[in-house]
Amino acid sequence: MAERIEQRLEDRVPELEQLERVGLFTHKEIKAILRKASALEYKIQRRALRKEDFVNYIQYDINLLELIKKRRARIGYSFKKEEIEFSILQRVHSLFKRATGKWKDDVQLWLSHVAFCKQWNAKHQLSKVFSSMLAIHPNKPALWIMAAKWEMETRLSSESARHLFLRALRFHPECPKLYQEYFRMELMNAEKQRKEKKEFERAKMDLGESSYSKEILNGEMARIIYRDAAQKIKGAEFHLAVLSIAKLFDFTQDLQKEILESLQTKFADDPLTWDYMARRELELGSLQSTEHSSTKQMKVSEMTQREERCCAVFEEAVGAVPTEDMWKCYIAFCLERYNRKTNSAELKQKRLERALSVFDKAHESSLLPEAFYKPWLQLLLEFNCSEKAAEVAEAATKRFSLSVEVWQMRLQVLIQLKNDHVPQCFEEAIKHMKSKGTLPLWTIWVEWSEGTNSKEDTEALYQRSLHATTPAESVTMKEKYLDWTYRNHGYKKVKKVFTSLCENRPFSIDFFRKMIQIEKEQEACKMPHLREYYERALREFGSADSDLWLDYIKEELSHPQGKPENCGNIHWRAMKMLQGDLVEDFVSKHTLLQTGHL
Repeated sequence: MAERIEQRLEDRVPELEQLERVGLFTHKEIKAILRKASALEYKIQRRALRKEDFVNYIQYDINLLELIKKRRARIGYSFKKEEIEFSILQRVHSLFKRATGKWKDDVQLWLSHVAFCKQWNAKHQLSKVFSSMLAIHPNKPALWIMAAKWEMETRLSSESARHLFLRALRFHPECPKLYQEYFRMELMNAEKQRKEKKEFERAKMDLGESSYSKEILNGEMARIIYRDAAQKIKGAEFHLAVLSIAKLFDFTQDLQKEILESLQTKFADDPLTWDYMARRELELGSLQSTEHSSTKQMKVSEMTQREERCCAVFEEAVGAVPTEDMWKCYIAFCLERYNRKTNSAELKQKRLERALSVFDKAHESSLLPEAFYKPWLQLLLEFNCSEKAAEVAEAATKRFSLSVEVWQMRLQVLIQLKNDHVPQCFEEAIKHMKSKGTLPLWTIWVEWSEGTNSKEDTEALYQRSLHATTPAESVTMKEKYLDWTYRNHGYKKVKKVFTSLCENRPFSIDFFRKMIQIEKEQEACKMPHLREYYERALREFGSADSDLWLDYIKEELSHPQGKPENCGNIHWRAMKMLQGDLVEDFVSKHTLLQTGHL
């Protein structure tokens, strides 16, 4: 092994000598590079190889290349690149090759090599990397697309890109993304050839036997890809994606028409089709409108008409396809238009009325999705429709009686409106939800009670919440109860509450830290009390929290009643209880504490 390493280091000598000779590095720096290279070489020649060692070596050489580049720019020296940079580049490629050969499944390692090749313009090497990577990872469409795009955009080889896409489709015959990118590539190729042909014609050059195929120029290759894909890939989403790509090219009018007709024929019942057809009215309106709309009023009037045409299509859609998804598309459109900025109060008002009307219709049809009740209520409250908001919130809880979010929403509405039925609503919500997942409801309830009810009622509510929630959720309620007790009843009461709460697990680390903080805020802060709280906390979390042990040690060192002689025992216990990497973390932090750096 030593002979091999020595040989590798000797291979570096010519480049290092050149670096020193041309004045890019000093003799001292060259010696440092050689020492570092030697250490890195020994690591990658061990019997048990580690990926991190290869990554570190590669990163070191890349950093060296960057440094050489900066120093060349600084001193203005641009010669001897073959003897210096070329040698380092070859070594990095070799290291990447060994690493990817050993850890073939690590896609990130392959992609790092790709990025390196792109950065240093190693086109020939990159082709080899893509070839090897795709041979090992043919099951990842994104890698095929990346390779094909590079062939098309960097090497300007549409033939190679086409070949890659065709190979990829053998592995993934039903991958929508592959078809979309292949479709885009063929249209880009057609556009490129159209531009070239136009330039030749403008220069009045005789093309002779023209190499420009009329079919390719008109996007026939893309049409073939689309037709093939349409037979294998179901759903309107793919057709819409392909249509949006085709619209980027101004010579695809016939192709767009074909895709649109196919979409309307095959997916007439798909909400996405209707959504596209409705929104298309906005685009058609903008194309047909005159470029110089005379007045602001005319612009507003034109926009109103276009939006009404969209809504007419949506109205037809919810009649033809009465589903939640269809209503979702309609409502999403109305909310988008309402949220658009406009200086016209009239247009804003029309958009609001339209949105509220659509919400109402969807609700009456029992097809309004749960997620849309919240924006509906926000609109109603924003425009002071408080009675309507309360009705809608109640109707939502009747329809989605097992949804915590819906009950939470209704309670927030009633609290905002200062409604008298808040307690009854809470009781009703808890009754429907049983105990699981009710933490958000109890949190709202106690917060509301803190500002509304007497201290006795609020305390009773906290006590009730501890029994009504699941053990995991009761942890949060314990923290809130402790905090509220201290704010409202003071130190003596909070000590009693803490002791009573400690009788029932589980706890959180913040629960104990809160009590420790409360004790430290007292004028007569007693160390025996702090020890009690730390010991209780360590019984629960001593094996999983190194900071708790450190805080305990700090307390013994800094408190007037502390006993520094206890620190050794605390340290010994911590080393026994902590698990895994936490031991190392504790030791390093404890060392910093001893040296006064923590």
